[in-house]
Amino acid sequence: MFKIVVCVKQVPDTAGGVKFKADGTLDRGAMLAIMNPDDKAGLEAALRIKEKDPENVKVTLLTMGLPKAEDVLIEGIAMGADDALLVTDRVLGGADTWATSSTIAGALKNMEYDLIITGRQAIDGDTAQVGPQIAEHLAIPTISYAKEINCDTENKTVEVKRLFDDGYMMVKAQLPALVTCLAELNEPRYMTPGRIFYALDHKDELITVWGRANLDVDDSNIGLKGSPTKIAKASDKVAKGKGTTVTPESPADAADYILNVLTDKHVI
Repeated sequence: MFKIVVCVKQVPDTAGGVKFKADGTLDRGAMLAIMNPDDKAGLEAALRIKEKDPENVKVTLLTMGLPKAEDVLIEGIAMGADDALLVTDRVLGGADTWATSSTIAGALKNMEYDLIITGRQAIDGDTAQVGPQIAEHLAIPTISYAKEINCDTENKTVEVKRLFDDGYMMVKAQLPALVTCLAELNEPRYMTPGRIFYALDHKDELITVWGRANLDVDDSNIGLKGSPTKIAKASDKVAKGKGTTVTPESPADAADYILNVLTDKHVI
C-alpha cells in the first residue's frame, strides 16, 4: 500500500474578521475558519494520485489545532480522503512555526508514509516554514513550490515541477519525501453529497484524535513555551483613510497632476 499523508490547516476566514488574545496570538476559537487554500491544492494532488491506482493508494489527512479543526478533516474526507488524524491538546496551543513543525513531525514519526504533502504556506502566517521544517525534523528530502506533481507509486519516486517568478525547475526524488504545493497547482474538487453524508456518518471511525501522549517530541519544543518566536504586537488590518478626489479638465492636466504628486513624494 502506497501511503500519502496530507497536512492541512484550519485557518481564519479573514472575510469574517480577525480576533486576537491578550498575549497577541490569534483567537482561533472565536473566528470563522476554512481549509488553507494551498493545503486544499495538496489534497487534490493526492487524490489525483490515488485515482490512478485506487486499490493501492491511501490518503490520510493530518491536522493540528483546536477540536473544531475536525471540520476541515470532514471536508477532506468528503472530497475523497480515506481517513484523518487530529492532533489536539491544550499544551500545544500558541505554537509558532518551530513548535508546530516539531509537533506534526512528532505525530508523523508514529505513522507510516511514503509521501507527505503540505501547502506552501498558510494564509494566516504566510511564513512557508512549517513544511520544510517538518522534513528537516524527519530527515527526509523537501521539494517546495510544486506546480506539477508526478508520482511513481510502484518505484516510489516523485517528480515535481517547481515554479519560480522567472521560470521553473524539474526535481526528482526517491521517497519518502515531502512536497509543498502552490494553490495554483490545480483546481480542487467539490465535495459530493454522498461523500458528505459518508464523512459525517462515519467521522468517529475515520478520524483518530491524538494528544500530547501520542507524540514523539520533547516538551521543550511544543506549545507557546516551546516557541522561540515572540510576538511584540499584533493588530487587525488598519483601515485606509479617504483618498483625495480631483477632477482634471483634460488628460494633460491629469498627467501633470500625477507627475507632480509622484515628484512631491520623491517617487520620481
